[in-house]
Amino acid sequence: MGRRLLALLAALAMASAAPAVAAPAGGPVVTPLDEAAAGRFAALALACVHQEYPNKLSHVLASDADVRPPRDLTPAFFGCFDWHSSVHGHWLLARLARRFPAAPFAAPARAALARSLTPENLAAEAAYLKTPGRASFERPYGLGWLLQLAAELRGWDDPDARSWAAAMALLETEAAARLAVWLPKLHYPIRSGEHSQTAFAFGLVHDWAVATGNEGMRRQIDERARAFHIADRACPIAYEPSGEDFLSPCLAEADLMRRVLPPAELARWLSRFLPGVPRTGGAAWLAPGVVTDRSDPKLAHLDGLNLSRAWMMLGVASGLPAGDPRRAALSAAAREHASVSLPAVTGEHYEGGHWLGTFAVYLTSGAGRGSGGAEAR
Repeated sequence: MGRRLLALLAALAMASAAPAVAAPAGGPVVTPLDEAAAGRFAALALACVHQEYPNKLSHVLASDADVRPPRDLTPAFFGCFDWHSSVHGHWLLARLARRFPAAPFAAPARAALARSLTPENLAAEAAYLKTPGRASFERPYGLGWLLQLAAELRGWDDPDARSWAAAMALLETEAAARLAVWLPKLHYPIRSGEHSQTAFAFGLVHDWAVATGNEGMRRQIDERARAFHIADRACPIAYEPSGEDFLSPCLAEADLMRRVLPPAELARWLSRFLPGVPRTGGAAWLAPGVVTDRSDPKLAHLDGLNLSRAWMMLGVASGLPAGDPRRAALSAAAREHASVSLPAVTGEHYEGGHWLGTFAVYLTSGAGRGSGGAEAR
């Protein structure tokens, strides 16, 4: 890592050490992302998007010829410990550089994107994805994040971003096509709290479909969501979290259905699905996950759970009718979850530092909200 980047990381790590959570009652649940906090999160991605090792490959070997280093296998997304974290680390840099174009981190972020998102690198990524034996590669989590990166670049009114988006088009098309083939064959939802979960990934794909005007994919996601979840009752949220969750099965499902159902229908569905959400406000109905060791790569997942629960609860609240009394309880619990884990998004431990910045940015920048079913259509 160069001296200039090290200096930037050190300076940004000292900035905005306080949690970005609003203290006053009645104020915003999470303080809107400012330049100082954005710089702190950008520093995490800048430190890892081109750090090749340590590296956890999800790589099927067909022969000795497949024994190659990550930078050769996936030359755009070889950093940040694993492929999906590299992909959403690039999403973080694009999102923050787009929103804070004059910030100190914007030029390094753009340079990192330019280094990764070349036509040659992305053509190699597409070829890797198309190779026989990789039908389930990064499905659905990593593919969902890839589509989010593509959507972020497409929405950025900038000549470099347009160039990067064009270079990504083949890979974007391949990822969407793989999901389109898989969705009709998927007979059951995957209700885990980790990468295989379908509800969260479906939300990412739905948002990409809305942003890009892909009505075919939006209809597929809507159909699968209704088929899988419209009859669900009494989700056992008291059983959450499992010890290595970074996604809530119950809340992710509710946040997906918020995208699919109009507000009045969502309100009725939520009464059946999560009957324990109080109508009297307060956060006590759902305690944040407890993180006992942030240097453990799996136990650190619980910080991600707290951040993703926060954005999911805010998403569900945004999809309910304006006068629904459960909005207060959802917002109060979101505030509590954010206050526990936003301060932990640092580079102290690479186990969390290589990915938690994305979750912090997704929460504090309001990603995924405002793309609900009736509102978006």
